[in-house]
Amino acid sequence: MRDDQQALTEDQWHQATVIWNYHRMRHRLRPVDVAIGLGSHDLGVAARSAELYRSGLFPTLVFTGGNSPTTQARFPRGEAVHFREHAVELGVPAEAILVEPHASNTGQNIAFSRALLADAGMHPATVLLISKPYMERRSFATARRLWPEVEVLCAAEPLEFDDYLKTIGDGRLVLDMLVGDLQRVIEYPRLGFAIEQEVPDDVHAAYESLVRAGFTRRLITS
Repeated sequence: MRDDQQALTEDQWHQATVIWNYHRMRHRLRPVDVAIGLGSHDLGVAARSAELYRSGLFPTLVFTGGNSPTTQARFPRGEAVHFREHAVELGVPAEAILVEPHASNTGQNIAFSRALLADAGMHPATVLLISKPYMERRSFATARRLWPEVEVLCAAEPLEFDDYLKTIGDGRLVLDMLVGDLQRVIEYPRLGFAIEQEVPDDVHAAYESLVRAGFTRRLITS
């Protein structure tokens, strides 16, 4: 086992990679009306948002997110506020950024950003969601359910699982997040929170194995 595997077994590493690859949408990017950077513990979302803004993909950028137990200490003023500050440091004009500082889950990220844009007189036809790499599929499914009239594309830092784990430095946290997001992809459609998506058998098997191994801190309970 390599040092950068953060005490994961080789089997857990393989299973996590299967789930990681499923979460990635790998959309072909093109110009859109607006981008929405989804708040989280990962400041790489703000950096990727700034990079894509500078490439000319969109004229307006929304950062959305208040705080969660995993971000309160790192972003005491709220995820969206810190993301905006980082993006401005990276060259995004302050006037190109809207801040939605209240959302506490992905559904609220989408709904509150939509309302903020409407209040600003913006009614986009195309939206780019920028998130953590393993949140692409869930954010896509959520937006398609809550904002069905827009065309949704997804983007994240172009990292594979090995490289992302090195940037975060906490293997257990990342696997807990991977497993938790997949549970939501599976369960949220029946609750009306997201559209349904096919989950291949090997992804289901990897999920069940990691749950049995104890990567359960981000699971929702009924």
